[in-house]
Amino acid sequence: MHGEYKVPGGKLVVVDLEEADGRMARVRLAGDFFLEPDEALDAMNAALAGLPIGASGEEISRAVAAALPPGAELLGITPDAVGTVVRRAVTGARDWREYDWRILHPGPLPARVHVALDQVLTEEVAAGRRAPTLRIWEWEESAVVLGSFQSVRNEVDVEAAEAEGIQVIRRISGGGAMFMEAGNVVTYSLYVPAELVAGMTFAESYAFLDAWVLEALHSIGVAAVYQPLNDIASPEGKIGGAAQKRLGAGGVLHHATLSYDIDADKMLRVLRIGREKLSDKGIASAAKRVSPLKSQTGMPRAEVIEALKSTFVALHGGEPDELSDAELARARELAGTKFAGEKWTQRVP
Repeated sequence: MHGEYKVPGGKLVVVDLEEADGRMARVRLAGDFFLEPDEALDAMNAALAGLPIGASGEEISRAVAAALPPGAELLGITPDAVGTVVRRAVTGARDWREYDWRILHPGPLPARVHVALDQVLTEEVAAGRRAPTLRIWEWEESAVVLGSFQSVRNEVDVEAAEAEGIQVIRRISGGGAMFMEAGNVVTYSLYVPAELVAGMTFAESYAFLDAWVLEALHSIGVAAVYQPLNDIASPEGKIGGAAQKRLGAGGVLHHATLSYDIDADKMLRVLRIGREKLSDKGIASAAKRVSPLKSQTGMPRAEVIEALKSTFVALHGGEPDELSDAELARARELAGTKFAGEKWTQRVP
């Protein structure tokens, strides 16, 4: 069994192992991490040998931590990372480069069609009818996109939204409300098989699936970092947030919205959550929480998007693709039935 795991902000950890009578055997950890003393590597390998093949990541991590020599220093690797890479080996997790990635960047579509496409394309990847895909959103509308479990009345000033011409839409993933104006955000969605994130906790999968974005932002001069659970930030402030939905059929939706520019006053008129979260600091401080990419880079939005796409392709491969007629038709149908309907939008009033 073979597994690989790039530690967010750290190094590559690799493991090869065999199974003997239901236990791990002939374990060999490797990677570009740093260890002191050298004997720490042998200690970790020995700690893994003999563990049940079905040991959890937490059990593996505890065994590795207990086996380390006193004063051992680990740089770019942690006991938790060893637990993750071993679980990825045992579960048969695959690497990004093992897939034939498709890149979708269609022209503007209605906001509800975009949200519906997330459901449709995740289902298509889960069913094996579509290769794993990165999609960039384009639209000409404004919307508040709520997380699946958020309360409409708690999150949105509906009257203010109507006055501003802003739609209220509910997506299929959890997480917080996103204030999205045409031309002011960069939104992308990843549709991947569950095996890509096999052996990872939810928290680990967020960092894993957004690592390429951090590299892309670094390439245009933004000192971006991942902040658990689902934020992308820089020393200047928050840049954006991600969310996930995992389907029982085996597909994973991971999407994120990055702020390119922002009308903070309008956002605060429409979103209640900003007021409540920051009630102890004052509404005016909300604008300071978000640091748009336009002010950090001075680049046009289209150039930021091209940097994202080119970085993804350089790291993981990918070919331009188009939505099929069937995919788009199904998304338009869901946009009008499910995502425009009160039953879904008001599922948590």
